[in-house]
Amino acid sequence: MAELKLSVDVGGTFTDVVLRQGDKSWTTKVLTTPRVPEEGVLAGISEILATAGRRFDDVDIFVHGTTLATNAIIERRGARTALLTTQGFRDVLEMGTESRFDQYDLELVRPAPVVPRPFRFGVPERMDARGLVRVPLDEQAVLEIAAQLERESVEAVAVSFLHSYINPAHEKAVGKLLASRLPHVAVSLSHEVCPEIREYERTSTTVLNAYVQPLMDRYLDQMEQRLIEAGFRGAIALMTSGGGLTSLSLARRFPIRMVESGPAGGAIFACQLAKKFDETQVLAFDMGGTTAKLTLLDDFSPTKNRFFEVDRTARFLKGSGLPIRIPVVEMVEIGAGGGSIARLDLMNRINVGPESASSDPGPACYGLGGEKPTVSDADLVLGFLDPDRFSGNKIALKPDLARDAVHRAVGEGLGLSPHAAAHGIYEMVCENMASAARAHAVEQGAAAEHYTMIAFGGAAPVHAARLAEKLRIGRVIIPRSAGVGSAIGFLDAPVSFESVRSFTMRLDQFEPERLDTFVSAMSNEVRAWVSSAAGDAPLVEHRQAYMRYLGQGHEIPVTIPQGPYKASDAEAFRAVFEEAYQAQFDRVIPYAEIEILSVCVLVSTATQELAIVPPVGRIDGARARGTVEIYDGQANHMRTVPIYDRETLTSGMRIAGPAIVAEAETTTVVTANFDAHIDAIGSIVLEAREQKI
Repeated sequence: MAELKLSVDVGGTFTDVVLRQGDKSWTTKVLTTPRVPEEGVLAGISEILATAGRRFDDVDIFVHGTTLATNAIIERRGARTALLTTQGFRDVLEMGTESRFDQYDLELVRPAPVVPRPFRFGVPERMDARGLVRVPLDEQAVLEIAAQLERESVEAVAVSFLHSYINPAHEKAVGKLLASRLPHVAVSLSHEVCPEIREYERTSTTVLNAYVQPLMDRYLDQMEQRLIEAGFRGAIALMTSGGGLTSLSLARRFPIRMVESGPAGGAIFACQLAKKFDETQVLAFDMGGTTAKLTLLDDFSPTKNRFFEVDRTARFLKGSGLPIRIPVVEMVEIGAGGGSIARLDLMNRINVGPESASSDPGPACYGLGGEKPTVSDADLVLGFLDPDRFSGNKIALKPDLARDAVHRAVGEGLGLSPHAAAHGIYEMVCENMASAARAHAVEQGAAAEHYTMIAFGGAAPVHAARLAEKLRIGRVIIPRSAGVGSAIGFLDAPVSFESVRSFTMRLDQFEPERLDTFVSAMSNEVRAWVSSAAGDAPLVEHRQAYMRYLGQGHEIPVTIPQGPYKASDAEAFRAVFEEAYQAQFDRVIPYAEIEILSVCVLVSTATQELAIVPPVGRIDGARARGTVEIYDGQANHMRTVPIYDRETLTSGMRIAGPAIVAEAETTTVVTANFDAHIDAIGSIVLEAREQKI
């Protein structure tokens, strides 16, 4: 019998739960319990197991992803943290790279460091760039600092010394001293968390790992204990920001790798669907209760990056957030979800987000105490949501509360009716997402209108058609169980771990034996980590070198062979680098020397092959269960449209827009510019009536 797998995605508003065995699956959504997240998780698990007629001890694998680490950083709810760094470098967190993300803003605001200056300590020690000791470590100074940390009740310590990625001896020694003197304090060492050059990014990543480690360790420990008490005896895996699964022990050690675990699961979900639909260019649109995420997929895979920013003070400006150097799926994320709060600014313009009502108190229409209007309130006022079937009948929406909130906060100030004000909110959030998608596509050298959109997340199908109109996208796919897409992606993700370490070598001074020794050691270490979670599953290894022309400030990733390496590989490395450089910059630099700066080793379990969904003949015969009144913003009046229950629709059935398709976890709005049909696996496929909208 196939394994029984369970996945849980804890979002800012809803916790999504999926149970799957073979081709059969069960899904549910429950409100997140932000103060005690495991309560919402266990409530969702208990509900879905009861629906499926299973017990906790029937579950073989539990896969989990959460925004807890991200939210802790943004809301500054992490541990009381200290930083130990090389003497003279305690202010690197505030100095950064000394660049300005907005050159002409005289009142530039940067996110405050999570470690205040009194808790940043310089330690007498120094390594040079070749790893040679210039100043020996002063162990007595470390012990004195440890005594002060104990008096200040510090919960976590980050240690980031200059050039420790080359020689970590001093960091290891400090780690041992702190462990003996402060055994209950979490210690993060930069050569373990981020063993790469660039002092500011490495220190920031290490500090943020330390900042969330006690919180995540307590949460994961409590979660594990509660699962065991409930009868769970299977394996636990955690989703990482890079799109792979890792073990519980590694997640506790490197919790910073989980900051974008939910969105990464969504990207995996979209990749799997892209393979089934044979769509080589896909815009994955994931809109939940708190944020919206947009990811470009080319040839069935997302772009990966090693750099991410959290807590940006300027929405679309790189450099305005706290840098984290970890493997991450490249995406743009904005505060535009169903719970995003709408308001008028000082110029009487409608603004939406990034503040969210979350699950507590929630949108006004939930009737749980929220009074500010949100995107969900606007959607309800417009007639897009069924108040009696929202979230699988778990929440009875209150149209009157939504209408009052929208009118009070937006309509009165603009002299608009509640319907017109709600339409303004709807248009603004869709335009915010369209602007983000355009900017992201341009950064990737792509045009969004050439892509097919795959929309998932509880709020995405409500807004997907209108977003597609703004982006001039002519094809939109709403898959089955779209409301819990990220949690489904968790179940399809491979077990994997990626390690990047600085390793400097010029190709004109190529040393194959040194490179082979270095990369082989990395491979053995990463394979051991992956095997601890993957068991006897076959593993696939992928290697990259980050290379640049000598003297350049930044490098590009280049795929390299498995080894062992030989002297003639220097020319092969040059060829693949120049091919990648030509593709990215449309030129190469003749006769310039090339150097390797870092090496990356990714080990993962193999992904399964998927059959392409066959086309279906389109037939009439879809029966509406009735009609609903929706607001037509362009005509400024109410309009009667049919409403369909998704579970009654079968392959091939056609629906003419405008229409509403309702289901337990979300609602699909088919606008007047689209017609829809049901494909062979039950997806709703929207196709524009005109080639260009």
